[in-house]
Amino acid sequence: MSDSLITKQAIASGLKSLMNQKGFDKITISDITKSCGLNRQTFYYHFQDKFELLNWIFYNEVITVLTDGLSLDNWQDNLFRMLKVMEDNKVFYQNAINQSFQNEFSEYLINIAVELFCDIIDNLAKDNLMKEEDKKFIAEFYSFGVVGLIVAWAKGGMRKSTEVMIRQITTLVEDSKSFAVKRYFLKNLS
Repeated sequence: MSDSLITKQAIASGLKSLMNQKGFDKITISDITKSCGLNRQTFYYHFQDKFELLNWIFYNEVITVLTDGLSLDNWQDNLFRMLKVMEDNKVFYQNAINQSFQNEFSEYLINIAVELFCDIIDNLAKDNLMKEEDKKFIAEFYSFGVVGLIVAWAKGGMRKSTEVMIRQITTLVEDSKSFAVKRYFLKNLS
């Protein structure tokens, strides 16, 4: 592991530790550097500001877990691991998502989900004659729903277990796929 990555992880740990005690808005760069034993110059060498640091944490802890080798066959496993990371760092993610910049986190997830749902739609019927704009609309609809559920779960204290969340999301997606296939074939038989 490179020295730069080790330093970034130390800075990230400092922020996460602080966010377990107080809100992101109340945390300064000085607080972060004190908590990890580094100076401000080192912080600014690696991150422009605390928002960039937070995005780096989101990307490295959550987004990479979700997207690592993501496929139609393993999306539930990746989503489970992502939710588990969030649950294991519950106070931090609740605090982060409850901030005014929560949209960045949601936008990351929505973009990934749209691609995945487009793939699911493409794989439902190989000779899919659906217009690209209709496919994207459906993918966005489901993406906003799933991401909205995840954000609401985090904001609400992650009361449901990750197992329950995955089961409910998987059931929704699988039932929707079954409905779509039936509808597609009924439409083409008439």
